[in-house]
Amino acid sequence: MIDIDSIDFDKGDGLIPAIIQDADSFQVLMLGYMNRPALETTLEKKQVTFFSRSKQRLWTKGETSGNYLDLVELQQDCDNDTLLVLAHPQGPTCHTGNKSCFFKKDFKPTSSPDFLSQLENLIASRKKERPEGSYTTHLFDEGLDLITQKVGEEAIETVIEAKNNNPDEFKGEVADLLYHLLVLLTEKGIRLDDIIERLQERHQ
Repeated sequence: MIDIDSIDFDKGDGLIPAIIQDADSFQVLMLGYMNRPALETTLEKKQVTFFSRSKQRLWTKGETSGNYLDLVELQQDCDNDTLLVLAHPQGPTCHTGNKSCFFKKDFKPTSSPDFLSQLENLIASRKKERPEGSYTTHLFDEGLDLITQKVGEEAIETVIEAKNNNPDEFKGEVADLLYHLLVLLTEKGIRLDDIIERLQERHQ
């Protein structure tokens, strides 16, 4: 993920800020601080761990509440003195019971391409975790034959609705088609960014 030796811990007297984001919605969940042992523990346990300035010790988020932050990805900034941590929260992140520590204004999810990326990440997590009762889990369990069948069915239904004069129904069919296409891409190990890159190449 990152090279720990490239992180500049000295600038902040051994601590660097770590911004925690939900890996699916990209909502900012909290801000914490890590020293080198906290970062090493985070990478080793795959659960976000901080250095608590009040307790003066390592503190794994959720060690008391059970609301752990499961590590997905780490990025460092251009100055190598701040971390962006993508995680899957196991319950509310804030001690108040709110999902995010930044809850004083309602969070509005992003739209358009950003939302497609969020949906893609959610689909990828379903493939990995296979939660029971999830339609996406069912698709992955059944495999490529069912997924391609559903893409074909949704494509046909989209064409049919395009010829009818019902915009709401047409939008619903396009949404179904896009969702199943994302499932197919995930099953094939292809990212949405790969398709966008191909479109950009053609545009040039």
